[in-house]
Amino acid sequence: MEKDKERLQVIENIRKAAENKEFNSKVELHDHIVTEEEREKVILKYDSRKKKLRNKAKTIVARSITDSITEYVNFKTEIKGIENIKEIKTGAIVTSNHFSKIDNTIIRYLMHKIGKKRKFDIIVQETNIFMPGYLGWLLKNNKTIPVNTNHQYIATNFEPTLEKLFKKKHFILIYPEEEMWFNYKKPRPGKIGAYHYACKYNVPIIPCFVEMQNTDKIGDDGFFTQKYTLHVMETLYPNTSLEFKAQKEDLRKRDFELKVAKYEEVYGEKYDDTFDVKRDIAGWN
Repeated sequence: MEKDKERLQVIENIRKAAENKEFNSKVELHDHIVTEEEREKVILKYDSRKKKLRNKAKTIVARSITDSITEYVNFKTEIKGIENIKEIKTGAIVTSNHFSKIDNTIIRYLMHKIGKKRKFDIIVQETNIFMPGYLGWLLKNNKTIPVNTNHQYIATNFEPTLEKLFKKKHFILIYPEEEMWFNYKKPRPGKIGAYHYACKYNVPIIPCFVEMQNTDKIGDDGFFTQKYTLHVMETLYPNTSLEFKAQKEDLRKRDFELKVAKYEEVYGEKYDDTFDVKRDIAGWN
C-alpha cells in the first residue's frame, strides 16, 4: 500500500528537525496558528476548571466519550511498572513521549487502572483548543489546560489552576517534548516547564515511556499499526537541597536519562540523536 503523502512530508520535517537538533520543533502540517484576537477571546478567558454550568455539562459528556475511546483503543495496551505510582498520595506531574494525537489515551488508560478516584488533567498547546472536528471538541471539553507564553494568562489563570489541582492531589500530564512527532520511537530532550512546576509546587514527576511495536496490519496511511506498552518508571522527586534552577535541571536530566535507558532496553538500540527512518519511525515498511 502506498504511504500517505502528508505522513511522508511530516517524516521529512522530522528528519530535518532531528538533523538540526531541534527536537521540540513543530513538524505537523496544517496546525492552527492562534491569532491575538483568538487568544484574547478564548485562551485568556479559558474556563480550565469548567466552573460554568454549560461547560460542566459538556465535560461530563466529553469525559464519558473519552473513557470509552480510551478503553477501546487500548484494549491490547500493556502497562509495566504500575506499582511505582500506586502509593503516591500527593498530586504529581506525568511526563511521556509524544508521538500521536491520541497518545494521551494511553496515560488515561493508566489512570483507569490505578482507580477512578485519581483525578487527571492534561496540559495542551493552545493550538489544540482550536483543533477542528470531534477530536478538537473532546480536547476542549475534557478538563484540558491550554498553555502559551502570555504572561498575563500564565499568572492569572494557568498557574493558579495548577496550584489548586495539585492541592486536590490531581495527576497532570505534561509533554516536555512539546510537539508531536508522528511515531517517533526515541525520547526527545524536553523543555523545562514540567520540571519548573514540579519544583515550584513540590510534586513528584512520574516518568513514562511508550514503546511501540508493529502489528501485522497496515493502516489506511500505509504504515503498520502499533501495539503499545506503557512503561511507568520510578517516581522522581525534586532535590530540595539544590538551588531552584539546579533543581529543575536535575529533574529534567534524571527524567530524560530514565527514558533513554528504557528506550535502549526495549528496542535493543544504543541511543543517539541521529535520524534513520527505518529505525526511528514506528510502522515504517
